[in-house]
Amino acid sequence: MSDRHISEHFETLAIHAGNTADPLTGAVVPPIYQVSTYKQDGVGGLRGGYEYSRSANPTRTALEENLAALEGGRRGFAFASGLAAEDTLLRTLLSPGDHVVIPNDAYGGTFRLFAKVAARWGVEWSVADTSDPAAVRAQMTPRTKAVWVETPSNPLLGITDIAAVAQVAHAGGAKLVVDNTFATPYLQQPLALGADVVVHSLTKYMGGHSDVVGGALIVADEELGEEIGFHQNSMGGVAGPFDSWLVLRGTKTLAVRMDRHSENATKVADMLSRHPRVSSVLYPGLPEHPGHEVAAKQMRAFGGMISFRVTDGEEAAVSVCDRTQIFTLGESLGGVESLIEHPGRMTHASVAGSLLEVPSDLVRLSVGIENADDLVEDLKQALDK
Repeated sequence: MSDRHISEHFETLAIHAGNTADPLTGAVVPPIYQVSTYKQDGVGGLRGGYEYSRSANPTRTALEENLAALEGGRRGFAFASGLAAEDTLLRTLLSPGDHVVIPNDAYGGTFRLFAKVAARWGVEWSVADTSDPAAVRAQMTPRTKAVWVETPSNPLLGITDIAAVAQVAHAGGAKLVVDNTFATPYLQQPLALGADVVVHSLTKYMGGHSDVVGGALIVADEELGEEIGFHQNSMGGVAGPFDSWLVLRGTKTLAVRMDRHSENATKVADMLSRHPRVSSVLYPGLPEHPGHEVAAKQMRAFGGMISFRVTDGEEAAVSVCDRTQIFTLGESLGGVESLIEHPGRMTHASVAGSLLEVPSDLVRLSVGIENADDLVEDLKQALDK
C-alpha cells in the first residue's frame, strides 16, 4: 500500500509514512544507514537504486517520503539546512536576469541569500507586502519567475492569503514558493491552496527538539521534482543520515506538539495583550490581528510563535530578553523548550537598514510545551522588573 493511502489523517501519516519496518530485522524504526557507498550487483546493478549517499540514502529517503506525505506533495527533498534548500531551489527556478518578489517581512537569512548571494549571480528582487495580493501584482515584471511568501512571517507574524497570491503568481507566469516553517504541515498545507513549492527549516518544529539542523523542499509537480532532484544531487547540500533520522523521529510527534504549542501561545498572547508595558502583540490567533480571518481560514490553529513590542523602547526589549528564567535567550525556534530573542540584534540583524528592518522594540517568542501558567508568570516577572 502506498504511503499516500495509509490514511487521510495527519497523525497516522506522520507516524507511518516512510517508516517501513526494516525487512531484515523487523525493526519498527528505520535504521540509520551511516554509509557513503553501496555494493553493486554488477556494473550498474544497483540495489534499490542506491549507489552513493549524496545521490540517495535509505534513511534520507524515508524522511523525504514522510515529508511529501505530510505536505500532500509528490516529491520531498531533505537538505543540510533550510538555506541549503532555498539555495538549491533558487538555482533550479532561476537564471541570471530573472526576478523574484520577496516579502517585506522575511527571515533574515532568506533576505541575505537574495541580497548578498543571488544578486551577485544576476537575480533581481523586489519587496512587496504579500498580505496584499495587489501589492504583489504591482511588483511583478515579465521577468518574474517566483513569488516568495512566509505565512506566518518571521518575525512580524504577517499572514498571506496563499490561494489569492497563488492566482496572482500564476497569472504572471511565476511559481509560488511558501515557507511553511512557522505553521508546519499540521497547521497549514500550502500545496493544497495553490503553492508550487513548500520550503521548511526542518531545524524548527519538524525536528522539534533543538538537536538537528536541516531543510526541505516539497512539490506537487513531478517534472519540477525531477529538476530539484537533479540540482540536489549536483549541488550536494543533502541531509546526512543521522540528521534525517532525528527529523523523522520529530515528525512523529508533530501533531501533538503543535496542539500544545498553539494552546500555550494563545494563553501567553492573551496575557501580553493586557500587559501595560506591551504596546502591541503580533499573534494571528488574536481577533484584532489584521490577518486573523485569513489565518483562521487556511490554518488549523495559530501556532506557537508570538512577537510583541514594549512601551519603553529598544533597551527595555533587550532587558526583557535578559530577565526571563524559563524562556531561554537564544536564536532559532520550534523546540519543545521556550525561547526568547531580540530580532533586531539577533536573527534579523542582516536586514538592518533595508526595507525589511524590524522594529527595535520587538521581542520574539517561541512558545514551548512547558506548563502555560509557568510561561505566563515568567514573562510577567520579566516585564514587571
